[in-house]
Amino acid sequence: MQAQTALIVVDVQNGFTPGGNLAVADADQIIPIINQLGQVFDNIVLTQDWHPQNHISFADNHPGKQPYEVVMLEYGEQVLWPAHCVQGTTDAELHPALDLPQAQLIIRKGFHAQIDSYSAFMEADQKTTTGLAGYLKARGIDTVFITGIATDFCVAWTAIDACKLGFNTFVIADASKGIDLKGSLQHAWQEMLAHGVKRVYSKDVLSLLQPAAQPSLA
Repeated sequence: MQAQTALIVVDVQNGFTPGGNLAVADADQIIPIINQLGQVFDNIVLTQDWHPQNHISFADNHPGKQPYEVVMLEYGEQVLWPAHCVQGTTDAELHPALDLPQAQLIIRKGFHAQIDSYSAFMEADQKTTTGLAGYLKARGIDTVFITGIATDFCVAWTAIDACKLGFNTFVIADASKGIDLKGSLQHAWQEMLAHGVKRVYSKDVLSLLQPAAQPSLA
């Protein structure tokens, strides 16, 4: 089972944690849970928002617009955000408390200036892929457990795309933290469950994947 299962840790970066440019309240509190989960997975993928300064999702790049307004772009509706996770800045770095040195892959997303990218699998135009699905499938992985920030945006989009791509998909609720923008968290859970995503909790995952205790030789 382990060989076919991966943990995907979404955007646990300075920019999305307290003190960051797009901080999610208390998001740093999930990091110890994610670190604990990391001990029971053989396959771990991290994602990292990695925006150029002129990114289309930044309100600053739309004169007269404010953060959290919604605009219509070529690929559909886009929430405008404060500038965050700009390439090469401290804001974009993985949070220093994240302790997953065994992770094999970091997927950077949102680096195309004209397309936003919430999902670890597919950018917002629903055409441009990140290559993650091919990587997982090439390694024989068919089941993914998803954690990270934010539940109602990047985690949800990643989970829904994983289901669409044929992966058996779980979101670990207590190892994820949402923004909850105008009811977006409840809506995201409804969308995820409707697409076949399963909601689980860290204690259940740990009990399922924890190696069995070795018998004493004494």
